[in-house]
Amino acid sequence: MDLLQSIVLGIVQGITEFLPISSTAHLALIPWFFKWNDPGLAFDVALHIGTLVAVIYYFWREWVVIIRGLIQGLLSVSFAKNPNGKLGVYIIIATIPGALSGFIFEEQASGILRHPIAIAVSVFFFGVILYVFDKFSRKEKGISDLNIFDCLVVGIAQAFAIIPGVSRSGVSITGGLIRLDYATVASPPFIVGILTSALFGFLSIKYLLRYLQAKTYTVFVIYRVALAAFILFLYFGR
Repeated sequence: MDLLQSIVLGIVQGITEFLPISSTAHLALIPWFFKWNDPGLAFDVALHIGTLVAVIYYFWREWVVIIRGLIQGLLSVSFAKNPNGKLGVYIIIATIPGALSGFIFEEQASGILRHPIAIAVSVFFFGVILYVFDKFSRKEKGISDLNIFDCLVVGIAQAFAIIPGVSRSGVSITGGLIRLDYATVASPPFIVGILTSALFGFLSIKYLLRYLQAKTYTVFVIYRVALAAFILFLYFGR
């Protein structure tokens, strides 16, 4: 993998990570489209580190408030009047199912689940699921209304994000699931990819997410269905 490929994949990761179109699927599809060597799941994780940096940087004030509330809650052994600390607990709980699925299904995630047909099916199927929930959900619950059941539902849904095409939209792959040697991580393509994904991840948060605040997800559903059809057309055409 050369630097140009790592830059392209870094841009793709930065743009798609925070949209419901699956960044993991696109990171697997782009090399397949252009007949590049698949950089593999390890490189995907490295790019997710870049977008994680973007999330931390863009929302650093919110993270400080949440961490401070979490520490205060732990010291007082109570989160009753501590919504920020409670949110921190919910975030931790919600990440557990996803981390476990990544650990258990690491081999499948780096193998059969990256096959174009598998990606096409998951892009289409979960696109339909997205449409249904976007169409019929009441959208009346805010962050302050969350409870443990809500975060468990989100966490379990997160576990499916191990499948390319599902889309974890806004959440980074949990670090440490993949054993990386430092020589590989420190190579120029990895570093350039991480920096590029961090930059475009920041721009994506700043500009593209504004669209989601006022619009429905229909455009992304259409994109997912079209992408699934294109994958199947290209795969069987080849």
